Amino acid sequence: MNRLIYQETKRPRRHAAALLALLMLTSACTSVGPGSGRIMNAPEKSTISGIEIVSLDDGNSPYLVQLQPTPDFATTFGQAAPLSQFVGKGDVLQIMIWEAPPAVLFGGVTVPGTVSGSQGTVLPDFLVGDTGRINVPFAGSIQAADRTLLQIEQDIAARLRNKAHMPQVTVRLAQNAASTASIVGEVATSVRLPLTAKGETILDGIAASGGTRQLADKITVQVTRGGRTVMMPLQAVIRDPRQNIILRPGDVVTALFQPFSFTTLGAVKKNEEIPFESTGLTLSQAMGRAGGLLSADPKGVFIFRWEDAALFPNRTAGTIVNAEGKVPVIFRVNMKNPTTYFTMQRFQIRDKDVIYVANSPISEFQRFVGIMASTIIPVISIDNALSRN
Repeated sequence: MNRLIYQETKRPRRHAAALLALLMLTSACTSVGPGSGRIMNAPEKSTISGIEIVSLDDGNSPYLVQLQPTPDFATTFGQAAPLSQFVGKGDVLQIMIWEAPPAVLFGGVTVPGTVSGSQGTVLPDFLVGDTGRINVPFAGSIQAADRTLLQIEQDIAARLRNKAHMPQVTVRLAQNAASTASIVGEVATSVRLPLTAKGETILDGIAASGGTRQLADKITVQVTRGGRTVMMPLQAVIRDPRQNIILRPGDVVTALFQPFSFTTLGAVKKNEEIPFESTGLTLSQAMGRAGGLLSADPKGVFIFRWEDAALFPNRTAGTIVNAEGKVPVIFRVNMKNPTTYFTMQRFQIRDKDVIYVANSPISEFQRFVGIMASTIIPVISIDNALSRN
């Protein structure tokens, strides 16, 4: 059989038309279905033309534990202390200056509640420009950006000490434009949340935006910070206080109404895309939602997925690594092994997983993997070795 080479396309997820073609192929092969011999005979830590093979038959397999952790907010971004109130470019400051009597420099008015006879003057608002500096009358050019309000107060007071009579200075952040986080997506109102020394968290941001427009168990929260993006179910953030991390300037929190889904193909009652809750789903639950097996090879259950290349440090040189640093993996499951049923309760299904169930060990499996390569797993070269089951 000629060597089949499938090139990577620009889109990581293919159109529904390609998936429909795949469904038509599998549903048409009811008596003679795609086989599993080649994958079942593949040794542990091997590859088939660039695809890693991982067996889940052993309940103590290190892969079962190693592959399950998914990125979370606390691990990826860490727990930060509340933000110090640093002034940034674009912020607006309000400055008030007091002089003890006789006030001679600013000639302000008596401020109620202050020391008898002291004079207070509220200066016009100061916009911190692109230079990061402001010009204060009689004090000159003051560095404001990347400094705290207290530091700015002390600097202004020091410069006025020999000009005003016992000057006292108060600086207030009138408009916080630099230290903000953006809350967008499936929320009542998208907002730019000013961050203060209180330490606003993810849930604070969602509350400030008016809450989500969908039920919490249907919402996925995505946090983008410094070029890194992590997604978690909103329910997981609510349940685990560690995940409700303090926001940093520039963070983007996106509430996504994006129910997770997996696709079942082959000798199962449902050949379709099946949604599931963002709170998670095990392989055993997924098989139940697929309606169970038909006339299938119980040794021929496979899960297709992209995994982080870092989880396969001993991968062969032929294993494909995509632009995101992930490798294509086929997990194989032998349902004749009683231990497997306990393993299935520990194996978590992920969004966009593909579960395929073979019904006979013949070379039709090559056609299936070939279509899978062109529709779901790009940049995979399938050679004629697959035909030798």
